[in-house]
Amino acid sequence: MTIKLIAIGKTDNKAIIDLIEEYSKRLNFYIKFELEIIPDLKNTKSLSEALQKEKEGELILKKLIPSDELILLDEQGKSFTSVDFSQYIQKKMNSGLKQLIFVIGGPYGFSDQVYFRANGKVSLSKMTFSHQMIRPFFIEQIYRAFTILRGEPYHHQ
Repeated sequence: MTIKLIAIGKTDNKAIIDLIEEYSKRLNFYIKFELEIIPDLKNTKSLSEALQKEKEGELILKKLIPSDELILLDEQGKSFTSVDFSQYIQKKMNSGLKQLIFVIGGPYGFSDQVYFRANGKVSLSKMTFSHQMIRPFFIEQIYRAFTILRGEPYHHQ
């Protein structure tokens, strides 16, 4: 199985980039992991919030094939402990899924079309994080999930 994280907009912060690279490298020891960045839309000041979500949604949906499992990182999603999330990942792997895709939306969230296509939603917190900061947090949680599944001493209970 491949796990892919799709995110809207590039990150310029070197510290965030370094964390993303570090945990992506660690994660690729366990599973094929890809981070795909969809560039920010241009001239968004002239777009309504709804139109911006729609245009970003079209770009997200173009990245998918029908067999992909699409999970949105959304504040209304299901919350997990790290151990529960590792079991969630294990179930996805056991199902024979070829590609599990998680998506971090733009500043206004997702379009109705993306919600319609999604197979589920996951919430990392009731708090709101910047879409830049959530990237290393989430990649680290995927890495943590694999260390839990392997019984490695990274995660402490």
